[in-house]
Amino acid sequence: MPLPQLSVFFFLQASVIVFTSQITGRLARRLGQPQVVGEMIAGVLLGPSLFGLIAPQWQRTLFPKETMGTLYVIAQLGVGLYMFLVGTEFRFDHFRSRARSALSVSVAGIAIPFLLAIALGPWLHTTPGLFSPQVRLLEGSLFLGAAIAITAFPMLARIIQERGLAGTSLGTLALTAGAFDDAAAWCILAIVLASFGGSWMGAYAAIGGGIAFALFMIFVAPRLLRLLETGVRSEGTLPHGAFAAALVLFSLCAFAMDAIGIHAVFGGFLLGTAMPRGPLTEKLRATLQPFVIVFLLPMFFTYSGLNTRLDLLMNSSIMMPAIGILFASFCGKGIACWAAARFNGESSSDAMAIGALMNARGLMELIIVNIGLAAGVILPGLFSILVLMAVLSTLMATPVFNFVVRRQPPGSAKTQS
Repeated sequence: MPLPQLSVFFFLQASVIVFTSQITGRLARRLGQPQVVGEMIAGVLLGPSLFGLIAPQWQRTLFPKETMGTLYVIAQLGVGLYMFLVGTEFRFDHFRSRARSALSVSVAGIAIPFLLAIALGPWLHTTPGLFSPQVRLLEGSLFLGAAIAITAFPMLARIIQERGLAGTSLGTLALTAGAFDDAAAWCILAIVLASFGGSWMGAYAAIGGGIAFALFMIFVAPRLLRLLETGVRSEGTLPHGAFAAALVLFSLCAFAMDAIGIHAVFGGFLLGTAMPRGPLTEKLRATLQPFVIVFLLPMFFTYSGLNTRLDLLMNSSIMMPAIGILFASFCGKGIACWAAARFNGESSSDAMAIGALMNARGLMELIIVNIGLAAGVILPGLFSILVLMAVLSTLMATPVFNFVVRRQPPGSAKTQS
């Protein structure tokens, strides 16, 4: 397809995606869900599961295969910038005070899902339509474990933000545990992809490079980034030079994480955590957040939805595995995180809230299953099951979390540590 024609398709796609996301997002808010849940569902609705079922010719005309590369790049930009914004609100003082509890919650939220995935592995590995024939049993079990253990880190952050818990003790504990969970899941995914590709050097580079990058961003980068604050005042607009420098650094961090085999979103997040707190970060958030949330992030949801075929779940050979995976996903992670939080002295209400939040998988689940599908590890059947799990687990998280928070005494959910 010629480049001018690609641009025509992109602008038409963008108008449909943003309009649909706004409609479903507002409907979700009326139903007591975060707007992001409606936007995620919009992506599925625009794919073959609904739009392609009702008007297949129109759906193929609007989203031809030749345009998927462009949509993919825009989607990754949106996710990465959103994670950068999440990082700018991360509170290290709460991280230090809750590190022990967060680590325990994270370990439980990883260990139990992986045990369940290993138990389900022999059955799922022999079921047609789930894993590629080239995938070995261990590789399939590890990938499924990572998919079940993952937490919707950006989704979790947005739920916390929309509920006014950003920067609170409870919110930071959940974010910290989610960060641990996702980092471990990405390292395991790197091992699966390296094993599947026959090169273990990729896994070594991903894990070693990721640790080195994180240590640099935590201990060295904050001092260097203070130079960006020069000339930025509380009043007035953000200087173009500082804005450009922040975008260049974001692109380099995203490139570094992608290049070593982790994912661009962690580069954006770690840069956000290292940014100096003050006028610069506040103005960056005010400048970027509306465009990222309204325009860029829905691109990713739609890209994932275009690869989702919920009609495959009606196949009798896939329906029972789907039920097994959904049961393991909902019960394994949520209960494990709740129990770990209680064991570490968290209140019953806080432990239930943490379990509900950690059980939401939305955005990160969509990222990991898209990688698995593109790498040839999983087939459309398992991809669709895991997308459904991402939607349902996130839909369940918000009502449970709201119920728990409403039961707490006034102000307790926002108690600062």
